[in-house]
Amino acid sequence: MPSKPRTKPADERRDDLMNAAERLFLEHGVAATTIEQITSGAGVAKGSFYLHFTAKEDVVAALRLRFAERVGGIITSAVDRVAGDDWRGRLAAWLTACAQGYATFASLHDMVFHDVPPPTHAGLADNPLIDGLTQLLAAGDAAGAWRLEDPRFTAVFLFNALHGVILDAGRYGGSAALARRIVDHGFRLVGLPTG
Repeated sequence: MPSKPRTKPADERRDDLMNAAERLFLEHGVAATTIEQITSGAGVAKGSFYLHFTAKEDVVAALRLRFAERVGGIITSAVDRVAGDDWRGRLAAWLTACAQGYATFASLHDMVFHDVPPPTHAGLADNPLIDGLTQLLAAGDAAGAWRLEDPRFTAVFLFNALHGVILDAGRYGGSAALARRIVDHGFRLVGLPTG
């Protein structure tokens, strides 16, 4: 009978540490959470933490990437359900899913981007969500669905506008019709009729 491995693979242990940190950070805040609490919550020795991270700030950076991956997964799933030549539907799916992803993971977003701000604002122009939107806009442009002078500029502009209205609605209300309004404004930006 084969014996079970005594330790988990490194990537699983790292995920366990991140899961524990995310839960504890959301419950108690980053500053109030200790590395000991994270390792205890993950069921690992304290030394294991330092095999994957040098400090709590590294965990926060990893959680920022996790946020983008989660939202990106929601977007990809939504866009993939739309026919490849339905550019209007694909753009609507991208915009709606991005808003949904931000709403779904709002607490994580606020914690890793506002409670512990990133060291630079580079993510407002350089992140995988903008890259995906740039690819969609460029492909739609190449197919003649819309005409854009600079798909990357449009993607950065649209993503940051979307980001702003989602945060505004989360703080001040008005999220009931938010997805429709985001899609309408996105369509206007690329020159598509709304409605």
